[in-house]
Amino acid sequence: MRLASWNINDVNKRLDLLLAWLKATQPDVVALQELKSTTDRFPRAALEALGYRCLVVGQKTWNGVALLARDAEPVPVLTALPGDPDDAQARYLEAAVHGVLVASLYAPNGNPQPGPKFDYKLAWMARLQARADEVSSAAHPMALIGDFNVVPTDADLYSPKSWLDNALLQPEPRQAYAALLKRGWTDALAQMEGGRSMYTFWDYRRNRWPRDAGLRIDHILLSKTLRPRLRTAGVDRAVRGVEGSSDHAPVWVDLA
Repeated sequence: MRLASWNINDVNKRLDLLLAWLKATQPDVVALQELKSTTDRFPRAALEALGYRCLVVGQKTWNGVALLARDAEPVPVLTALPGDPDDAQARYLEAAVHGVLVASLYAPNGNPQPGPKFDYKLAWMARLQARADEVSSAAHPMALIGDFNVVPTDADLYSPKSWLDNALLQPEPRQAYAALLKRGWTDALAQMEGGRSMYTFWDYRRNRWPRDAGLRIDHILLSKTLRPRLRTAGVDRAVRGVEGSSDHAPVWVDLA
């Protein structure tokens, strides 16, 4: 069973790339982020033609998340992260597929920091931790996958000096991410690195893709009950190099 995630950075603009990647890799479940599309404009028909059933929480501008399931009907569980009924940003979608809970999440960027956007980021991550704890206590097999907008350690980016003031590297978000791991969640990509970080994001600016000046901010976290099924995980780096691609590459995990 392959679970994958891709911050697509405008699903309609990059639909052809998405379809080509799905045909080539055939993941069983796909989490998408940063749709930049309302739910009614999501390209459902094109994806269903490939055999993918879709759940979508769309929104204009920078948000929007989706879950795709190949030859299966995802059972919706949550269409928003619990804990703040006034939060209208489309950043979380959770469904059950083949007995596994899968969440597509797009955590807030938090810049500029300090400020209201950074405060929102920290509050959002606290809510994510509460949901993760709830699932763990019930012993459900679950994968939290998506763009966490956190660089876990200095080894997960090309040059910490270039990002010192960025919200992605601040101690508080890093501590929130580390807290999930301390509670028993497994960072699947970190398990496969073999001493070399797998970058997942390369900014369009300053020639960062050709220089491999990347960051690891897209993650796959597995619950204690799902961890024994981990076989391998990786990043489809080549997709980032395709002309017109997202500034993120797809990430994936294979489960027994």
